[in-house]
Amino acid sequence: MTDPRIEAFFAEAPRWRAELGALRALLRSTDGIEEVWKWRQPCYVCAGGNTAMVAGLAERCVLSFFKGVLLPDPDGLLVPPGPNSRSARYVAFHDLDEIRAREPALRDLLRAAVEIDRAGRRVTFPQDDIVLPDELEEALAADPELAAAFEALTPGRQRGYAILVSGAKKPETRFARIAKHAPRILAGKGMHDR
Repeated sequence: MTDPRIEAFFAEAPRWRAELGALRALLRSTDGIEEVWKWRQPCYVCAGGNTAMVAGLAERCVLSFFKGVLLPDPDGLLVPPGPNSRSARYVAFHDLDEIRAREPALRDLLRAAVEIDRAGRRVTFPQDDIVLPDELEEALAADPELAAAFEALTPGRQRGYAILVSGAKKPETRFARIAKHAPRILAGKGMHDR
């Protein structure tokens, strides 16, 4: 039985309804993939791992792969969602015909993603590649409680804060971002955690 939240997600999609439905059909027809509800949207999982998601964005819809960096991509379809993305990759579509034309390649990507999850493969990240901006280092040195809380965060959450703070051009903006997010850091939360 399908989760009613999943059915509502697809039935009430404001844009890309046909395209999202076509991607859903591809995912559901792939052996080993299960459709579940996570993070307030459908998620496709295999062997205990998060495999893929679909999304309708303003100018495109996407099929994203959590461990996309591990996938073979002979057709060059996969792109990172942003400049700081290290694992996820997605394929973008602008109409139903694009999905139909790429169906064989998409099926190959899905089969490969299932094999990656079944094999228990993980994306490994360098542990020492987080570069903290000077203002964040200064704030952590001045506040041992904040420093301990920051150190207790996962590397991904630390990296997120480092990217957020260093993205500001002015030092006062970097300090303001630190002050704004200090309560979240002290609570053990990343920028996007609820």
